[in-house]
Amino acid sequence: KKIASFFLSIALGLQYLCSIKQTLPMAQRLEQTQAAVQTQQLASLQVAVAKLVELPVTELAARVRDEMVDNAALEEKDGEDYPTHDEADNTDNNDNNEENDKDAEADEANAYEESEDYGREADAMGDYFSADDVPDYLQQRADEERDRKEMQYSGQTSFYEDLQQQISEHNLTEHEQEVMEYIIGSLDEDGFLRKDLDALADELAIYHNINTDRHELERLLGILQQFEPRGIGARSLQECLHIQLTDPERRTPYTKLALEVVDRCFKDFVGRHWDVVKQRLGMDDDTFAHVRHLLVHLNPRPGSALNDSTAPSAPTVVPDFYVRVDDEGRVEVGMNNGDVPELRVSQAFRDSIKQYGGNKTKLSREQRDAYTYARQKVDSALSFINLLTRRKETLMSVMRAIVDKQRAFFVNDDDENDLVPLTLKEIAEMARVDISTVSRVTNSKYVQTMYGTYPLKFFFSSQFTTSDGDELSARKVKAALRELIDGEDKRHPLSDEALAAKLKEAGYNVARRTVAKYRDMLGLPTARLRKE
Repeated sequence: KKIASFFLSIALGLQYLCSIKQTLPMAQRLEQTQAAVQTQQLASLQVAVAKLVELPVTELAARVRDEMVDNAALEEKDGEDYPTHDEADNTDNNDNNEENDKDAEADEANAYEESEDYGREADAMGDYFSADDVPDYLQQRADEERDRKEMQYSGQTSFYEDLQQQISEHNLTEHEQEVMEYIIGSLDEDGFLRKDLDALADELAIYHNINTDRHELERLLGILQQFEPRGIGARSLQECLHIQLTDPERRTPYTKLALEVVDRCFKDFVGRHWDVVKQRLGMDDDTFAHVRHLLVHLNPRPGSALNDSTAPSAPTVVPDFYVRVDDEGRVEVGMNNGDVPELRVSQAFRDSIKQYGGNKTKLSREQRDAYTYARQKVDSALSFINLLTRRKETLMSVMRAIVDKQRAFFVNDDDENDLVPLTLKEIAEMARVDISTVSRVTNSKYVQTMYGTYPLKFFFSSQFTTSDGDELSARKVKAALRELIDGEDKRHPLSDEALAAKLKEAGYNVARRTVAKYRDMLGLPTARLRKE
């Protein structure tokens, strides 16, 4: 009996353990599986080329000089040239000279980088005894070429400095001058004072320990509003126009009526509801025409007058490419290298590799470290020079493809009507590069022709089909739209629906919403705002 009870207790215990195990969660296990997934990864070389391709010539110069600072094995070419490939590889000097000759021939093939015209003009000018003897047309061409390459700086005063100079024309105390300077510094770029006067008083007291009040600020602001140009210091557009109309130099027989329009009918004036304004003030057509002429010639942004007059006169766009057409109709394309230095590998680093690389087994530890350092720097320098070469080849292939597609535009004196529909995909196929590369090239690059400077995006436009099935650029539709608006009766301007109907009669099947989109892109207002 004791043995039977013993085995029974064991059986019950095992049953209890089994029931507990079933209620516990299953333990986690690590399993390894295989799955085929297709991914695309750019090589480090492709990424590096892409970063250089998107840089315009002005930013590329800074990038190259930064690389020269980081890598001592890079230096700028000057005078005697050295080979640009690795001497550690067993190549003789004759091969090096042959490679250099090929590079020189390639550079000559892409001449025009430094503008052949400028070289010819400089040679022609050298035949004269002095600058006074040089003909005007030669001097003008040389000046234009020099201005294209040089960056000018303006020493004129800024918007705020010009206003501060006018403070001395008024008899103000030292305290009032400090407050006036703070008010001028609080103006925005349009010349308006957007801050509340109480807030200005608090700022002066907290940050500058200058005690003032709203009454004094009002008085000084009234003095500021007498500065030139009139309208400076206004707190709203309505006040700005009112200040300009109260200028004694602007007094005309119609100034009083113009002030009534600004003071009594400002909302209708801003909305260009001319019929309502004329009816409310009871003016005849002739009087209203003079009043309207006076109003539309006021400056709604007086600060812009000073900003424009004091802005630097230097050009802000530096072309990355040059395109010219010779007398025989051949189109030549060149690159502007600007201030980008031409690089080579330092001869000192190359000599170190040559010295220590001959017998590496007999080198000391310091010599091996020096060899490794020099080798890494030279390899990095050669890679960067190769990247610059790849960048140049890519940019030139894209630019040449654009010129080939838009050849009629360049040959016919930059006539926009000769531009054909063009997409990034077409240029990518012609240049044998990825479409993203074309996008990077055209993003911030400019080309200078014989008649102007254009962004590369200018040559791309969507395709449009006429009622006859002909394909043309959307730019032609915009030109036709502008022509219709320029020739319309301004007393009864055409609505977007009417413009769409007129374009359809001309063979352009354009929807009303497309007309509205193109009109906005051309900077043309709606029919109500075009009404005169």
